[in-house]
Amino acid sequence: MKIGIPKEIKNNEYRIGITPNAAQRLISNGHEVCVENNAGVGSGFSNHDFLKVGATIASYPKQVYQYAEMIIKVKEPLPEEFELIKEGQLIYTFFHFASSLSLTKAMIDCKAVCLAYETITDDHGGLPLLTPMSEVAGRLASQQGAKFLESPQGGLGVLMGSVSGVSPADVMILGGGVVGTQAALVAAGMGADVTIYDNNPNQIEELQAIMPKNVTTCLSSSDAIEKHLTKAHLVIGAVLVPGAKAPKLINRKQLCVMQKGAVLVDVAVDQGGCFETTKATTHENPTYFVDDILHYAVANMPGAVPQTSTKALTNATIDYAVKLANLGWQNACKQFPHLANGLNIVNGHIVNHSVADAFSMSFTPLENILK
Repeated sequence: MKIGIPKEIKNNEYRIGITPNAAQRLISNGHEVCVENNAGVGSGFSNHDFLKVGATIASYPKQVYQYAEMIIKVKEPLPEEFELIKEGQLIYTFFHFASSLSLTKAMIDCKAVCLAYETITDDHGGLPLLTPMSEVAGRLASQQGAKFLESPQGGLGVLMGSVSGVSPADVMILGGGVVGTQAALVAAGMGADVTIYDNNPNQIEELQAIMPKNVTTCLSSSDAIEKHLTKAHLVIGAVLVPGAKAPKLINRKQLCVMQKGAVLVDVAVDQGGCFETTKATTHENPTYFVDDILHYAVANMPGAVPQTSTKALTNATIDYAVKLANLGWQNACKQFPHLANGLNIVNGHIVNHSVADAFSMSFTPLENILK
């Protein structure tokens, strides 16, 4: 199979779809890999690194898309890339369709095969390709929250950890999954008082067993969340409904009960955000204020640490990439049902219920496609 690795063009996105070692695995299985010029530089990989393992280098993105049967990316295609995608071309990347009607329509129109990292599952119902980036984003959420709590950044001027005679920051985390767990561990490590809210009693019990003493777990409710907002210095939104729009857990009216300069970090922004006032931002302009509350909602948070993120992501994606290349996407998805769960849009048809429901669009059962 001919495999193309374009350069990511999202604002301040420095990750690349695969590492040279991953490219070598594909090539050793008899496939061809073409990488766009300097696509790996931001992640610490030169053109020479890819050439050494047998890949070729293309000068322009159009050459990569024209060449490839499968495109391996990190982030969703942007409008500049829509017209480059060919009918029937396999695009293997993060899509997060539920947050973007325009992207959904574009992929339907170009009749691509859209295999989304974020909905591929495992035997335990987990999301193995989303997990490494969730780990990174969760850790970054507390780091960024700590930075933007500083007064020069617009925050209310509170240090995460306590000093003699002064209380630490109060950190509120909505969602106890991978993102919330990692955010809590980092915030707690900084010395903050942390409370995790989750609506799953079993998850609450598991978290309480592993968390340090300065982390409290609570069963989530709208009343409990609103009551806590009055004292929270930093709120991290970490909820996830796989493939679907994130539920709105904090509305605009509730911002008025918060302290001026408190910080909201919405890690759920890729799925539309879990705060009513969320709008996607970039690493270039990461924050904005609504009613004196500072919002951070960067849609590609792990792109800030590409050398870590690219390696972690590729470790998770490469095994399935090899299966897709060796077997073709149809046979691979027939053989591996968990991989088939990653199919969101195929040849103009939405085959993921959550994506169809997000926009009240028609749904096609996957079995009708994989006959």
